[in-house]
Amino acid sequence: MTESHTSPKKPAPRRRRRQRGITLLEIMIVLTIIGLVMALLVGPAAMRALFGSKVKTTKLEVRKFAFSAYTQWLGDHTGKNCPTSLSELTPYMESDTVNDEWGNPLQMSCESDKKTGHGMVLVVTSYGADGKPGGTGDDSDIVSTDMKPEED
Repeated sequence: MTESHTSPKKPAPRRRRRQRGITLLEIMIVLTIIGLVMALLVGPAAMRALFGSKVKTTKLEVRKFAFSAYTQWLGDHTGKNCPTSLSELTPYMESDTVNDEWGNPLQMSCESDKKTGHGMVLVVTSYGADGKPGGTGDDSDIVSTDMKPEED
């Protein structure tokens, strides 16, 4: 009798199933691409909106100095026509700043009222984003005599 030498059967090698899904690296690459596209599309629009709001806020401040604060100041300083500086008007404002939204100082002068021919009018000016007289777009001057008291 011959003894057959049988070895224990080895299990058949399992085939590794290819895992379906995405790796962390692939996710990071996709997120980076989405971020770049969003920055290129949304970034310029956000900057325009930011500068647009600075212009609006500066217009509101100029109007407030020229029409509201100046009128209140005149009521408290009978016999005077013009403050010596915008700092005299800050007690009638909600803040102590005399700068525009770009950090440039607002300019002030008193001129005779050309509409009525008598009295004085306070002229408050912001030179815009560049801080220089003249300019276009966001660099345009914002002058109180170019606006109405109730204008937006």
